[in-house]
Amino acid sequence: MDYNINIIKAKTIKELPKESRPREKLERNGASALSDLELVCTIIGSGNSKDSVIVLSKKLLKILDLGKTNSSIDFDEIKKIPGIGNAKAAIIGAALEIGRRYIPIRKRMIHNAEDLFPFIRHYAQRPQECFLCASLNGAHELMGIFVVSMGLVNRTLVHPREVFSLPIQEKATSIIVAHNHPSGVLNPSDEDKAVTLQLSKASKILGINLLDHIIFSEEAIFSFYEHDLLN
Repeated sequence: MDYNINIIKAKTIKELPKESRPREKLERNGASALSDLELVCTIIGSGNSKDSVIVLSKKLLKILDLGKTNSSIDFDEIKKIPGIGNAKAAIIGAALEIGRRYIPIRKRMIHNAEDLFPFIRHYAQRPQECFLCASLNGAHELMGIFVVSMGLVNRTLVHPREVFSLPIQEKATSIIVAHNHPSGVLNPSDEDKAVTLQLSKASKILGINLLDHIIFSEEAIFSFYEHDLLN
């Protein structure tokens, strides 16, 4: 995926070079070459008198990130964004559903950090840290991925009750947690290690195995398991 850093800084599509605009990139390189923000811009299509399509897309992407699953995304909340009414909300809902039907993540076998990376890599472009949790069943099949929190990783925002809530509901047997480092530096901080230890202790009590904690950027990953840092 060719991440377009310019679109994060730009306020309008017209500020971008023509070859870097989402629709032109899609036509030239295909949808897989677009970042999440560019894809959302393409779906929404246009802005309004107050906000450009880029500004609207950033607001929508934040709501999508915090939706644990497609079915839990609050479309009434989406429609509160000025410029996104019933018609655009319906288009967004249809796009999410068609993606869910044709490119399901469920039943994908996950054996290590490299197997999970393609499903979380798009979060690497977020300007803030996103802490994710992936649920697995007894056959190590991926059941789902959701955003636990957004912001600096610490034990206040990343509490075991938030991490294990959905896996318990899904009757998961194990989880892998992950978060991006926007700086690109993948070395775990002391806080990262403390959060991992807290989650490891909780996993033993709950009987849901913590298989790994992954720190990732756009191009690389750091695995706590592979570096023998899981307790």
